[in-house]
Amino acid sequence: MPLYKRKPFPLLERPKDLKPEELVFQVRFTKEIYRDYSEYLNRINLYRQRIWTCKVTGKTNFTYEEALVSERKATEKVQQFPKELVVPVLRDVQFSMLTLKDLVNSIAANLQQRLLEGIELCGRRNNRVYPCKIVKVLEEEADRTRYEVAWLDEDKKITGSAVVNEEDLVRKKLPFSRDVLKSFIRESTYRSVPWVLHDKLAQKHGISTDPPEELRTKIFFQDGRVVINKKKRENEEDGQNTMEADKEESRERKRKKLGREKTEALIFRNNVEKEDDKLKEEPIKYPIDDQLVQPAADDPVFTERPSPSRDFNVPMDCVGDLLMVWDFCSSFSRLLHLWPFSLDDFRSALCHKDSNPTLIVESHSALLRLLMKDNGEYSVFVKNKKRKPKITLVTWTEFLCDFLEMIDVAELSTLITTIRRGHYGLVDIYAKLRIFLELVDQALATDVVREKLNEYIEQRQALAATRRVEALEEARKKRGDKERLKAESDGNQTTKGLSGESLGRKSHEPVNDNHNRQNGEALEKKNMKVHSSQQKHALERRESKQEDNILKKNVKKKIDREVEVENIKDSSMKGALKLTGDDRNEATEKRSKEQRKEYLEREIEKRFIRNNPLGKDKIYNRYWFFRRDGRIFIESSDSALWGYYSTKEELDALMGSLNRKGVRERALKKQLEKCYARICSELQKRSKEVAHRIAVEEAVLRRSTRVRAPPRENPAVAFLKYVNKWKED
Repeated sequence: MPLYKRKPFPLLERPKDLKPEELVFQVRFTKEIYRDYSEYLNRINLYRQRIWTCKVTGKTNFTYEEALVSERKATEKVQQFPKELVVPVLRDVQFSMLTLKDLVNSIAANLQQRLLEGIELCGRRNNRVYPCKIVKVLEEEADRTRYEVAWLDEDKKITGSAVVNEEDLVRKKLPFSRDVLKSFIRESTYRSVPWVLHDKLAQKHGISTDPPEELRTKIFFQDGRVVINKKKRENEEDGQNTMEADKEESRERKRKKLGREKTEALIFRNNVEKEDDKLKEEPIKYPIDDQLVQPAADDPVFTERPSPSRDFNVPMDCVGDLLMVWDFCSSFSRLLHLWPFSLDDFRSALCHKDSNPTLIVESHSALLRLLMKDNGEYSVFVKNKKRKPKITLVTWTEFLCDFLEMIDVAELSTLITTIRRGHYGLVDIYAKLRIFLELVDQALATDVVREKLNEYIEQRQALAATRRVEALEEARKKRGDKERLKAESDGNQTTKGLSGESLGRKSHEPVNDNHNRQNGEALEKKNMKVHSSQQKHALERRESKQEDNILKKNVKKKIDREVEVENIKDSSMKGALKLTGDDRNEATEKRSKEQRKEYLEREIEKRFIRNNPLGKDKIYNRYWFFRRDGRIFIESSDSALWGYYSTKEELDALMGSLNRKGVRERALKKQLEKCYARICSELQKRSKEVAHRIAVEEAVLRRSTRVRAPPRENPAVAFLKYVNKWKED
């Protein structure tokens, strides 16, 4: 049980009048039950503070749950303590007056010197060292000890026995660390200095519970437990009166001690109650954990979250692997020289059993070519086979079989014969995706992919630096404009005041020259102050520009060139490519700052490193969006269930159902709002494509057989028409 301020913390007792149908709040890790939500929340907040101590290890700065985990792990380590050393260690611990550190050092030194029965170590035999185990200690002489040992093999089975001298045994390090020994001592005792074992543990191992002679005057027993007596008796040889006085004094000490313990317990309970009351008084600060959020009067009207579609046409266990392989092939399509394909086409090609679709053949070939270029393990394996290095539509199965032989996975090795015969389509979809996963794992470890990722990281950093510099420039410009307007307004007000004073002097009594001179000096000082402030900001801007130019030097030219091309594409004029230099500069200047920001964001996204989920909802479902597929995918917390949203209405309903008071749903909603325009564009684009495909399929079905015009292509088998336009020659 974790300690609070180095003392045990009492848990709340279970309500006795609890009814089976009553709704309550339960703390997950302590099983405490609360009827009132505010009390439950206050106790949860107390448990989440880093004020708890692990009872076994003595480590501090834990939350309550972390302290429980620490205690469990420490207890597991203590349970692995060597059985043959338990009794010797406990005997050294019982009634020891050393500190914990000195006690651990003393026990470790004794165990290194003493060789006990049951210890495994090494022994010399025939000028070689073999593992052995001490069976019996034979003390023949005072200065010489012999040991009966059993020789062990690699599986720790006994192969023979012998009697050896102490010098023939090679001592090993202790089979446990000092921290484990400390935890073992804490777990085995109920008090320290003197260290006293639990009664049951001492009785189990036959260790005496009677204190030694030197401690009998320093300790006494109270309720079956040892209590130290700090005041020694002044004269133990006095008569009966002295003994009675001592007994009375002892009883008085006991009463005082009980009184102190009661007082301390009362103070401790009052402190806990004060902290609970303090937590009750403090209002709840949102956001908090989503599962702790309760409906409130100020909550907005949440929409009902739509049910996701689940028609993947593949087993649910395969959806995650399918998305991962497709996303890798699409993201690194340029590097693989593989023309991009849709997720639906990839799924249909994997499920196709009649033949080997070109899409599948080219995907395998592209990944295998990448492994060949790396000159790694696979390349060496293929060279040993003495194959031609070129992978073709005919030989790709041989190279794939070589790869399966190299990785030597039992589940996949049985498929080599089927694939070599040209029946890849008959392989189960689980096995197909498993092969792809192994290929992707090997590809990610190649130097080619790592260099590409490093290049993307550098480009992303440069683009982010450019975006940051432009944001700083814009902020400085706004600040300078604001200060300039303020200075102008102050100057105008001063001029108006001076003109009013001159008019007053003409119409009323004259003002002395002293006053005029003071006003003039004040105005001059104010103008000089404004001028120096402007010079200071101008100097700061120049210095910052010099620093920013270093960051922008390598990237700005490229970005400006690409922005210029996009401006020309966006312009509605005919013959835009034939514009003169002045016209192009003018077109570039017309591009707004918002468009430039969007362009930088788009360029950063193109430098793919890895896909991260958009966020999580209340029950830890993860939401994914891939920019090459117009859907939002939902993954359950255990990755066993998948779904997707494919319309803008479903996206709006999802955003309307998220509660900002929860940590996870707040972050998810913020990310969806940030990417809303891009996601909506992809969703609408996909909706149009799906509607067009359905219309074409219906047209194919309704087409009369009497018409001899060439039939329209069925979108359902479009994956069979795949052509790799980026294929290497």
